[in-house]
Amino acid sequence: MSMGKTKGLSATQRTLRALRDQGRVCAIVEKFNAYAGPFGRREDLFGIIDILALDPERGVVGIQCCTSDFKAHKDKIMVEKHQETHDWLSTPGTALEIWGWRKLKLKRGGKAERWTPRVETITIEDLNAR
Repeated sequence: MSMGKTKGLSATQRTLRALRDQGRVCAIVEKFNAYAGPFGRREDLFGIIDILALDPERGVVGIQCCTSDFKAHKDKIMVEKHQETHDWLSTPGTALEIWGWRKLKLKRGGKAERWTPRVETITIEDLNAR
């Protein structure tokens, strides 16, 4: 899975485009809270989910989107928001993924790059192993 012509898009917009290209129904569920802090801030659903996608095999998939800070987002889901993640994954018909976007070279030594997602599924077993 790779994306072309996505200059200037956020990780959320890149993820939405990729999901829709796969034929999945999806929607943004994070919101902007103008009253949080001096300039406002984005708030994820349950503190862990940016996008919800419908998957015919797994049900409702919660997706956390990010760019180069993949590990920080995974740590947030696994440690800081452990209870919220456990509650989500304990609910039948749900799944959780992290989509981390990065630019990768098309050819070794070449200059051309393409935004490519690293997709990792978080399971209840992963969460309990910590």
